[in-house]
Parts: sequence; structure tokens; C-alpha cells
Amino acid sequence: MIEYLVIVAALFIAMLVYFKIADKYNIIDKPNHRSAHTQITLRGGGIIFPVAFIIFAVFNFNLIIEEYWSFGLGLLAICTISFIDDIKTLSNKIRLAVHLISVVLLLYFTGAFVLMPFWVWPVLFILIIGTLNAYNFMDGINGMTGIYSLVTLSSLAYINKEIVQFTDHDFIYYPILACLVFLFFNFRKKAKCFAGDVGSMGIGFWVIGLITLLIMKTGEYNYILLLSIYGVEVVLTIIERILLKENIFEAHRRHLYQLFANEKKVSHLLISSTYAFVQLIINIFLIQSELPIWGILPIIFIPTGCLYLGLKLSLKKKYSL
Repeated sequence: MIEYLVIVAALFIAMLVYFKIADKYNIIDKPNHRSAHTQITLRGGGIIFPVAFIIFAVFNFNLIIEEYWSFGLGLLAICTISFIDDIKTLSNKIRLAVHLISVVLLLYFTGAFVLMPFWVWPVLFILIIGTLNAYNFMDGINGMTGIYSLVTLSSLAYINKEIVQFTDHDFIYYPILACLVFLFFNFRKKAKCFAGDVGSMGIGFWVIGLITLLIMKTGEYNYILLLSIYGVEVVLTIIERILLKENIFEAHRRHLYQLFANEKKVSHLLISSTYAFVQLIINIFLIQSELPIWGILPIIFIPTGCLYLGLKLSLKKKYSL
């Protein structure tokens, strides 16, 4: 317990130091046409997630050398390029190259290259990079990234302790502590900071790494549904944009959470909490269920998909979007 209190204190200090640096060098997020916020706010507060891993490495040096070095390199690489991109926009080629390298390191860490046939590897690349980008797309309002990640990480911690131990407990507890500290500054009506790409990509990489490791250890693919709400939101939004013949790679405001925040003016904290709560209910069902993934998929996706489409259609009709 004392160790975790020390870590929390260290993370708080790291955030406060970063605030001074960000303020000095003008690392800020200015509202634009797709923003759900209206005030200039410090960007890059998600740097706390790679900092949490560095602290984990200091306390677990032997474990890093033996097992976690490839994950650490991948995480730090993707966080570094994302932080640079937060400050100065980089070309898509550079970002994609680093993302690919990071995913290679993540798959090596999870043992996927040994456990999966080579023809599955491209599928894993697409799924992981797609999920990373989904994490980034959904990071648009106060509290969303932090509280959603907290729910998923807490579910993974429960699985690791009560069902099957697939990793070191601290490897899940450290990002949980980082989420709590980040939420202290971000889960507010007027956030002190935003996660930035470094935050959404960093915690996304950590969560995806844990889920991939769990799947590789157990062979149970249903654990991918620990991120099902993000999956439903992003996939259906992409389909909508394709049907409207829009460029899916351009910035937009068509996500359901954006419509609620921007058009209906619903509290960011309420929206973020609702998303996290629905994912928590799904996680509880997922953990307790003994059904195979093909039995679980329709139970989860049919009601959530219908709810999403119903809410989207009602908002579009009301606001003529």
C-alpha cells in the first residue's frame, strides 16, 4: 500500500511539473470546428501514462529486462511520436511507421508471432492499429479517455486476480493509478488538461497490450469485447460517413458523444460516465458468461447498436444534422 501511495504522489508531482513546462512552452489545445470544448486548455496531460510505465520499470527492473522490455519500447516509441505530433503536426507516413514498429513490439511481447499462424499477423496489425485510432477518435470530451480506460483496466485487474493470472498485477495497477491521477485534473467541467495524442495513444496501447496478452494466454477471443462500446461507436460512425461519401480520414463531429456534447449541450462528465457505465455492465456480463464469442456478440451488439442508431437518428432529426 505504501508503494502505491508513493507512486500516486510521484504521478501528481510529474503532472504539476508538466503543467509548468506546458504553460512555459505554450503546449495548448485551441478549440476548432470539431472540438467539444470552448476554452484553451493545456494539452498532453496524458504524458502521465508513459511516466507511469517508467516508474513501473524502476520498481520492477528485472521484470522489464526479462519480459516487458519490448512492450516498454513500443509504448515509449508511440508516446514520443504522439507527443511530438501534439506539439507540431507530423506527416502521416512518419506516424504510421512508428505505429507499425510499436505494434510489432507489442505482438512480440504478447507472443502472438509464436502462437498465431503468419497469415493472422496482418489481421492483428489492422485490428490493433484500428483500435488505437478508435481510442484517439473517442478522446474528445472531458473524462472520456480516463474513466473508460479505468473501467477496462479494473475489469482486467479482476480477471487477472480472480479468474486467470496472465500478467504481473502491478502491470495493471500502475496504469489504474495513472488514470486516477489524470482524472483528478481532467474529470471536471473545466478540465485542467487534456490527454492529447500522447495520452489516448499511450493508455490505448497499454490497454490493448493487456487485452492481447490475455487473449494469447487464454485463447478466449471474447475478451476483445472489453472495448465493445468504443468498437460500436467507431465502426457505425465510419459506416455512416462512408454512406454519406465523406472522407473518413478527415476530422468530423459525427460521433454520438460529439452530438450530445455539441448540439444537445449535455455535460461532458455525464456522457463520459454513461459510456463507462455501459461498458462496465457489458464487462460484468462478459466475465460471468460462459458463452462462446459467437453467442455473446449478438447479445451485446444488437441492443447497443440499436440504441446507438436510435439516439443518432433522433438527434439528427432534431438538429437536422
